[in-house]
This record gives sequence, C-alpha cells and structure tokens, in this order.
Amino acid sequence: MDFDMLGLKPRLIDALREMNITDPTPIQKQAIPPALEGRDVMGLAQTGTGKTAAFGLPLTQHLLTDEARPAPRTARALILAPTRELVNQIAESLSGFTKGSHLKVARVVGGVGINPQIKRLERGVDLLVATPGRLIDLMERGAVKLGETRFLVLDEADQMLDMGFIHALRQIAPKLPAERQTLLFSATMPKEMEGLAATYLDHPVRVQVATSGQTADKVTQVIHFVAKAEKPGFLLDLLRAHPNEAALVFARTKHGSDRLAKQLTNAGVHAVAIHGNRSQNQRMRALEAFASGDAPVLVATDVAARGLDIPAVRHVYNYELPNVPETYVHRIGRTARAGRDGAAITLCAPDEMGELKDVEKVIRGEIPVASGRRWTPSQEEAKPKQSRGGGRRGGGRPQGGGGRPQGAKPQGAGKPGSGKGRRPRRSA
Repeated sequence: MDFDMLGLKPRLIDALREMNITDPTPIQKQAIPPALEGRDVMGLAQTGTGKTAAFGLPLTQHLLTDEARPAPRTARALILAPTRELVNQIAESLSGFTKGSHLKVARVVGGVGINPQIKRLERGVDLLVATPGRLIDLMERGAVKLGETRFLVLDEADQMLDMGFIHALRQIAPKLPAERQTLLFSATMPKEMEGLAATYLDHPVRVQVATSGQTADKVTQVIHFVAKAEKPGFLLDLLRAHPNEAALVFARTKHGSDRLAKQLTNAGVHAVAIHGNRSQNQRMRALEAFASGDAPVLVATDVAARGLDIPAVRHVYNYELPNVPETYVHRIGRTARAGRDGAAITLCAPDEMGELKDVEKVIRGEIPVASGRRWTPSQEEAKPKQSRGGGRRGGGRPQGGGGRPQGAKPQGAGKPGSGKGRRPRRSA
C-alpha cells in the first residue's frame, strides 16, 4: 500500500516525496483513511512510528480542500503537545506538508518572548501547534480565539496526563466548537486515557499498531549491574568505546542532568544537558550542538526528551532507571529510528531493583545482562519507597568514582547488534 491508496491528493504525495517519505507506516495506514473521512480517531502507537504524518496529512488535506482563510486571531486547526521540542518537531513536519500552499503554520511555546507570537497570530493561522500553558496565556490576552477551530489533535496524550495538563485541556476544549474533528494519539493507554477519550472524542475509530510495553524490533537491550558510586566512570568507559556515535543519556532529575553533563565534559567527553529548567534558547542550542556532532552526548530528563527525533542516535543509556516503568519504552525508542539499528544500555544500582522489576513486567521479559549479577535483597540499599510516578529525592545525583563491577566489559556491551550476556543465577 502506498500513500495514494490511502486517499491522499497528488499534491501531498509530491510533498512527501520531496521529504523522502515514500511508504506509509502501519499507524499511517490505519489512521489516515478514517481521519480523511472526518471520523474522530484514537491512535495507540509507540514513538517513532510516524504519528505526526498520521494526523498532519489528513489535517492538511482537509484545510486545502476547504480553501477558506483564517480570520484574524483564529486558528483553523489546533495541535496540542506536551513539550516544546515536540511542538517544534510537529511544526517542522507540517511546514513540509504545506510547502507551496497558502496554508500558514504557527507554533507557540513557553520559554520565549510572547509578543512575537501575538504578532504572528494577528492575521490568523491555519495550523497552530502549541503547548497548553502558553496557549492559555495567549487566550487570556485575547491573542487567539478558538471559536472557529474545527480540528483538534492531542499528541502524546499520556504524557500530557503525566504532566498535569488535563487541567489546561479542561480550559481549552470548551472554547472550541462542539462540531469538530478530534484526533488523539498516545504511546500508552493508562486508565485515565479512556476517560479522556470518552470526554473529548465522539465515537472514535481506534487504531493500534503496538501494545503498551512493546519495544522497537531493532533495539538491542542490555543491562549492567553497577554500584551507584561507580556509575559515572562506568558510563565514561561506555561512551569512550564509541567516540564518534551520538548518544542520548537519561537521568532522572534536572539537577542530575546538569551535574552528569559537567562530569562527562570535565572528563573529556563533551556533553550538553536538556531539561525543563532550561530556556527555549538554551534547549535549542543544546539540540543544535548535539545534532551537529559538536556535542556527541545529550543528557536529558524524560520530559525534555519527549518528541526528540534525531535519527543519528545509535545508543541510549539509562543512567538511572525511570520511576514510571512505561517510560523505559519511550526512552529506548529514541534509537533504532527510520529503519536503523540501535542499542539501549541500562545501568542498575542496588536501590533500583524495584524499578527494574516494574520495567521488566511492562516489557514482558528480562533485559539481557551484560555485566554484573542481579542484586540480591541483602545488597539493595535502604530507601524510602514512593508511589509510581512520584519524585525521589537525590535520584539524579551520581557520586564520584570511576570503577566498574568485577568482570565488566563495557566496550563490547554498547554495540548495536551485541548484548549477549551471561544470565546470572537468580537469588533465592
């Protein structure tokens, strides 16, 4: 099946060809036809599966067919996304789809001046991509009105729920017409998502290409059992084994990301950090340095990394395991994109065994062991237990030290296609 069989107009197919996109992905095959018919769609698919085109192409075709022009301070279609990086990625894709047409695409995010965004919206836009917080600011200033918005997209809806944007959505949605088309896309399906869909979607077509917890086929996963104090040195060895390959490192906290990036840079491995406390300009500079290869290592928190689409990433390192187990799937989905191979390497300290068990329950299997042995209960460090999704004090604080567990051989563990490790005996 190709794009013309999905019902797309030749103009859009030509635009896709210019973007070197020739074959639709499974989520696009399933979501585009009902979206073109005007149906509400609820799409469940992991990151990197082509969700942006799955909603962006039908929206563009609807707007091109209608040929109406937006009124001042209005948007004909609204796409909400949880992070600035994802907003930027979506807007770039939409600009490619609409190239050469009269359609205008605008993006609004926090962290940058609001006045240029107000001016951009004065004449109205066809496709508005926004983070919820900045959109509400603009609505309160009268800079944008949604009474003529006929299309609504909620992208990465599960992450919006995690970040507390449900309250913002309750402010935004009533401002849109009741007669509209709504498309919702999510990587996971928590219980709250059913309620969200029931509230904002009208008899949606449900499409699904991956179950929650399913990881990308071309990602090689391995785990190293490493004492917390030895993690910085161990990670350095892994990174130095692949000096010319882009690596994405996940830390649990904002401060931990900054600290780890400084440690790596001071040790001779240039790294930059990206997280919610950074301004938009700082985040963009960090991403540009990473994408250009000036800084081959990007240290990120989970929220900041949502929406990143950098195909060159060959290695993802879980420096710390996530508090929410489903996040592991999102993390390792940052590699092995666009048909490439990739490797996901996890470092597990004794006090992270609970998180590891939750992750392996989600992915329905054990991560192959590259070095060390699974920590036994007697080896686990005492810590206060918190509920899933809650914060943990000190979670992002790598201690000094550069050792590694006895028998560890990190140089071979991070290669895509490797990951054969001796599976240790289970403790009683």
